[in-house]
Amino acid sequence: MSRKKIAVNARFLLPGKLEGIGGYSWEVARRLAEKHPEIDFIFLFDRPFDRRFIPSDNVRGVVIPPPARHAWLWWAWFEVSLPIVFRRLKPDAFFSPDGYCSLRAGTPTVMVTHDLAHIHYPGQIPEWARRYYDKWTPRFCRRADRIIAVSDFVKEDIIHQYGIAPDKISVAGNGCRPEFIPLSEAEKQAARQRFADGRPYFFYLGALHPRKNLPGLIRAFDLFKQRTDSPCKLLIGGRFAWQTGEIKKAVEQAAHREDIRFLGYVDNQDLPSLMGGALALTYVSLFEGFGVPILEAMHCDVPVITSNTASMPEVAGNGAVLVDPLSHAEIANAMERIYLQPELRRDLATAGRQQRERFSWDTTADIIWEVIGKVVSDK
Repeated sequence: MSRKKIAVNARFLLPGKLEGIGGYSWEVARRLAEKHPEIDFIFLFDRPFDRRFIPSDNVRGVVIPPPARHAWLWWAWFEVSLPIVFRRLKPDAFFSPDGYCSLRAGTPTVMVTHDLAHIHYPGQIPEWARRYYDKWTPRFCRRADRIIAVSDFVKEDIIHQYGIAPDKISVAGNGCRPEFIPLSEAEKQAARQRFADGRPYFFYLGALHPRKNLPGLIRAFDLFKQRTDSPCKLLIGGRFAWQTGEIKKAVEQAAHREDIRFLGYVDNQDLPSLMGGALALTYVSLFEGFGVPILEAMHCDVPVITSNTASMPEVAGNGAVLVDPLSHAEIANAMERIYLQPELRRDLATAGRQQRERFSWDTTADIIWEVIGKVVSDK
């Protein structure tokens, strides 16, 4: 009997850029391959790839042009190139972890949907991208044989927005890398010394664009400083995306702007200590399909302040202070409570230890494998 073949969309496996969807793609794809040596996996790249992204002997990489990083190139890759390659390779199933699939290919398809932000915050997405998502995302959801949503919130959103049958959608969240562990007091002090001039700090991690609510966080931090006169800093880790003028304006208007530090992209080597040394993670995004930094903070026993909207309460559970992200006063009050109440910090860390057990990359990979197996057997 010939070995089964699973094709995997590996477009986002790029060196130094395993954030968000790239990180999800890598953690899941490599586990699928390592856990199932009896299966041949074909990782499909849209450009020359790093050999480090071939995790085991049962994986081979195939480069398919064109490099797909714009709307018409997305269409060309998924609707022209993939069907041609699938006719040659004859995979038994196609796993696409980035929210896209091929309408023209007949291969049984499992697709991951991370969020429907383009519907809820259309003005915060470039127009060319939003028009593409508006047209194609509902078609992708209808075409896919099975959908993986990264949270119950996203599942319900897909059902509500596109009328997809609930039994077509499974939920498999994100996980956390093993490097995120609690720090000793000496290690925390070393992190504060290295990143914040020896002072306690609140930490934000993620892309810097409007949906992440950085202007609101900055104004809340300024209010917190006015109320407490504390030595705390606010450290902001992440790349500037687009529409960042409001962020810069908020910093310029902040009375305590000298205590706000932009770190830029934080590499994987520094991130665990930066997270572990924080007084709290301040993740008050307006909308998230999951919110991985919340999980990373809980693995470091770091308290979390996050929004009471979208998926964030689902991910945080009792391990966070939930706030209205549109209320600077609420965010500032949460920062003040965490700064002044060590018992609250302890309680949140304890609750976070319990909550984080709900999510792991191994569990996610196992759920996805079960779904892939079903579409193969249905075929």
